[in-house]
Amino acid sequence: MINDSVNIFVLNWNQKTITLDCIKSLQKVTYNNAKIILIDNGSTDGSIDLINKHFSNIEIIEVGKNLGYAGGNNYGFINSINSSKYSIFINNDTLVSSDFIEPLIKALNDDQSIKQSAPKILYADKPNTLWFAGGYVNLVFGWIRHRGIRKIDKGQYDNTTIIDYATGCCFCIKSVDFEVFNMFDESFNMYGEDVDLSLRIQRHGGKTIYIPQSKIWHKVSASIGGQFSFIKWKRKNIGRIKLIINNLNPIILPFALILNFTMIIIEIPIHIFMKFRKT
Repeated sequence: MINDSVNIFVLNWNQKTITLDCIKSLQKVTYNNAKIILIDNGSTDGSIDLINKHFSNIEIIEVGKNLGYAGGNNYGFINSINSSKYSIFINNDTLVSSDFIEPLIKALNDDQSIKQSAPKILYADKPNTLWFAGGYVNLVFGWIRHRGIRKIDKGQYDNTTIIDYATGCCFCIKSVDFEVFNMFDESFNMYGEDVDLSLRIQRHGGKTIYIPQSKIWHKVSASIGGQFSFIKWKRKNIGRIKLIINNLNPIILPFALILNFTMIIIEIPIHIFMKFRKT
């Protein structure tokens, strides 16, 4: 039985109710050597007071200002008073199965080439519908895709699989490896920093693995207005272009940039249609 220490980092910014639900869920986990660490990105909605009122046994790190996803998580990781063998980064708009930690740690412990493990993630408002069952990346064409997204979970993605990236919504990594791979790149402005980390790990011979035995549920993009919000679409495309510039061979970079800017233009009316259809 693995009983190594685990830090669970939860980043919050002005989402006290959602974050409270997440922490309540995390406090029910069966793993008995896990510590919840709330990182608050300068909230002004009373998040700290509310969470302090309900939970006295978690570490709260107050950043003082909004450093974004990458900056906030890095700050919390560096400044936590609790050291741990493993670190789990998880969105505050998630709910977890009580046993989600054990399979993620076992995967890292069993194979030293595995540097990241990611759970099966489903929609919170459609608990049997998949949001993430692994990720595909093809930067030439700008494809950054969730495997299985919006499909009913019938067990078709229940095989452990090496994947191209772990979503920042939730993944597990050895704490020493997170430092070795230089943590999140803070030049990304929410979207792309998770893929960037996985690609850096792979360039150094590491692997990222999808573990379907670990399950969580995601309130998709609750922090920025829903999955078809314009802010999300804009940030995702900025992150995609940055990933292409940072990772592609200079010889094919111009072709990839032209192709991707063309695709972004084509996506604009599709995105608008999907947004209004959703509303």
